[in-house]
Amino acid sequence: MALPFTPLSITFDNIRYSVDMPQEMKDKGITEDRLVLLKGVSGAFRPGVLTALMGVSGAGKTTLMDVLAGRKTGGYIEGDINISGYPKNQETFARIAGYCEQNDIHSPHVTVYESLVYSAWLRLSPDVDSEARQMFVEQVMELVELTSLRGALVGLPGVNGLSTEQRKRLTIAVELVANPSIIFMDEPTSGLDARAAAIVMRAVRNTVDTGRTVVCTIHQPSIDIFEAFDELFLMKRGGEEIYVGPLGHNSCHLIDYFEGIQGVKKIKDGYNPATWMLEVTTLAQEDALGLNFAEVYMNSDLYRRNKALISELSTPPPGSTDLYFSKQYAQSFFTQCVACLWKQHKSYWRNPSYTATRIFFTTVIALIFGTIFLNLGQKVGKRQDLFNSLGSMYAAVIFIGIQNGQCVQPIVDVERTVFYREKAAGMYSALPYAFAQVFIEIPHVFLQTIIYGLIVYSLIGLDWAFMKFFWYMFFMFFTFLYFTFYGMMAVAMTPNSDIAAIVATAFYAVWNIFAGFLVPRSRIPIWWRWYSWACPVAWTLYGLVASQYGDIADVRLE
Repeated sequence: MALPFTPLSITFDNIRYSVDMPQEMKDKGITEDRLVLLKGVSGAFRPGVLTALMGVSGAGKTTLMDVLAGRKTGGYIEGDINISGYPKNQETFARIAGYCEQNDIHSPHVTVYESLVYSAWLRLSPDVDSEARQMFVEQVMELVELTSLRGALVGLPGVNGLSTEQRKRLTIAVELVANPSIIFMDEPTSGLDARAAAIVMRAVRNTVDTGRTVVCTIHQPSIDIFEAFDELFLMKRGGEEIYVGPLGHNSCHLIDYFEGIQGVKKIKDGYNPATWMLEVTTLAQEDALGLNFAEVYMNSDLYRRNKALISELSTPPPGSTDLYFSKQYAQSFFTQCVACLWKQHKSYWRNPSYTATRIFFTTVIALIFGTIFLNLGQKVGKRQDLFNSLGSMYAAVIFIGIQNGQCVQPIVDVERTVFYREKAAGMYSALPYAFAQVFIEIPHVFLQTIIYGLIVYSLIGLDWAFMKFFWYMFFMFFTFLYFTFYGMMAVAMTPNSDIAAIVATAFYAVWNIFAGFLVPRSRIPIWWRWYSWACPVAWTLYGLVASQYGDIADVRLE
C-alpha cells in the first residue's frame, strides 16, 4: 500500500454496559435501576486476524462492537479497553479506527471515486500530499474490486445506482481510505445472496491480509463465509461470552470445544458449524443440560489462555509510545469547509430533479403572477391601487417562498443520515457541514432571484429606477434565502422530512397571518403584535412597499 500504518491490537477486560431501566419494565415489577446488556465481557482482537462476533438476537454482539468503537454515547460503561497496551482515548481512537455500518449510507449523487477521494481528503493526515492520496485511493479501489465502478453514481438503495453488494464494498473502501489500523464491520453480508456475500467477504479478507485488525458481527453465515474467519467471539443472550478462540480448519477447534461438553449433541456430517453452535447453545439447551455455557467457558483452559493473552497485549511493547494527535480532526476547519462544499456542489449539480425543476417552476410561477398582475405597478393614483400592488407583492413572496422551503427538505433529509455517519467517523465537525449546506444554496437562489425578479418586475410594470429595482431584487433574494434556510432548519430539528413538512406548514400559516396583508399590524391584538415585528415576511413586504412607493406623497382616497 502507498501509505504505511501501524498494526494495533485492541483488548477489553471485564466490560460491563448498562442503561437506565426502561419505564415499561419497571411497571412490570422490576426493581433494579439499570438494565445490564454486557456482563463482564473480555477479549482481544489482533492485527491480521479476522474475528467473527456472533450470537443469537439479543446476545449483545452489536452492543459490544459499538462500545469498543465508541459509538455508544449513552448508558454506563465499566471496564478496561486498551489499544496496543495503552488506555483507549476516543478522540484519538476515531483517527485510527473505521466503522462499517450495516446500512450502507452514502451521498447518492456522487461517484464511487469521488466518495473515496472525499473520505481520504478529510481523514488522512495533512502530511499526505495529493499525489500520494490519489495513489492510495486507487490501491484501495483495486483491493475491494471497485476499479471498474469508479465513475458510477452511488444512487439510492433499492432505487438506482449501485447494487447492495457494491454498496457494501464501497462502505468498506470509504473506511479503508482513511488508512485505519482497526476496522469494525456490522453484518457486512446481511441482505446478500451467496455470490454477492462471497465477493464482499473476499474484499474483507483482502483487508485483513494487509495486516489490519478486523472484527465483523455476522448473523447465520453459510459454511464458506463462516470458515473465512480466523477466530470466533461467541456470545449468549444476556451479554456473556461462551467461546472466544480460533475456529481451525473446518471449524475443528470450535467443534472439539463444544462436543467436549457433556450432553451437547454431535454435529452431523456436512452440517453448518455456525448453525450447529447456535442451536446447541440456546437458553433452552442450557436448561435441558443443567449448565451455563458462560460458566463452562470461564472454567476452561481456553478462558485462561485468553486472559493471559489479554494481559500480554495490555502491556505496551518496549519502545512504543501512546497514540497522540494534536487535534481532534485530521484536517483544519477551512479544509473541512472546502471539502464539504465540494461534495455539496457535486450533489447539487447532479440532481436536476431538484435544481432544474426548482428553476422551471420558478419561471412558471413568475409568468403566472406576472400575467395575473399585469401592469398593476403603474397604477398608483388611488389608495386601492396601492392595496392591489401590495397584494401582488404579498402573493409573489408567499407562494414562491413556501415552494423553496418545501422543496429543499427531502434533499436535506437524504443527506442528514450521511452527515451522522461522517461526523461519527471524525471527518468533520458540524459547523463546516452547515456552512456548506448554506453556502451552496446562495448561487442557486441568486439565479432563481434573477429569473423570478426580472419576469415579475417587468410584467407587473414596477418603476425601473435603478435603486428601486436594486432594493426589489435585494429583498427577494434574502426572502428566498430565509425560506430555504427555514426549510433546512425544520428538517434539522425534526426526525424526518414528513414531520418537518407539518411543522414548517404551521409556521408558514403563522407567517401568512402576521405578514401585514391579511391583518394590518394596527389590527393585531396587542398581546400578539410583538410577533408581527418578528415575522420575516412582514419585513419583506415592508421593504418592497417602502422601496417602491415610499416616495409617493399624494394618493387619492377614491
